[in-house]
Amino acid sequence: MPSLDHLNVRLARPEDAVTIATFSAAMALETEGRRLDLERLHKGTIALLESTERGFFMVAELEQAGDRQLLGQLMITYEWSDWRNGAFWWIQSVYVAPVWRRQSVFRRMHESVIAIAKTSPNVCGVRLYVEENNSVAQAVYRKVGLSPSSYAIFETDFVLARQNGLMDCPTEA
Repeated sequence: MPSLDHLNVRLARPEDAVTIATFSAAMALETEGRRLDLERLHKGTIALLESTERGFFMVAELEQAGDRQLLGQLMITYEWSDWRNGAFWWIQSVYVAPVWRRQSVFRRMHESVIAIAKTSPNVCGVRLYVEENNSVAQAVYRKVGLSPSSYAIFETDFVLARQNGLMDCPTEA
């Protein structure tokens, strides 16, 4: 296994879109058993990369002998808090390639996010949600200093409802 001495955590670029979408699809299948619509996923990845108002992706990249390989990713989106007059950064779409797990790749990405968030005057905190039965991920998140929130997540997922024939409305906005 190569050393992670040359691991770089950076903002994702448009040329990372294919790998990011591939990682996101693998994460959804692995953690929730969901097969995502790959075309929709790729368009959604590009939409975020092209619009910093929506959020951004961070990637962990290993560079060796001029070769660069993405090892992991996470996505940040924003939630405004009127209570705090600031934005929470939500960590989403976390994925580390299986061969690179348990080698602090996520820890390095998380540390980078926290460092950037702490220097951003409008950021009031960092949040993350995790599938309730994903105990492995929950243990990792606790190790990096995240703690369970007192909030539970509720949702109405229009895309999933459409895919399951439970909703009669347009598929494209």
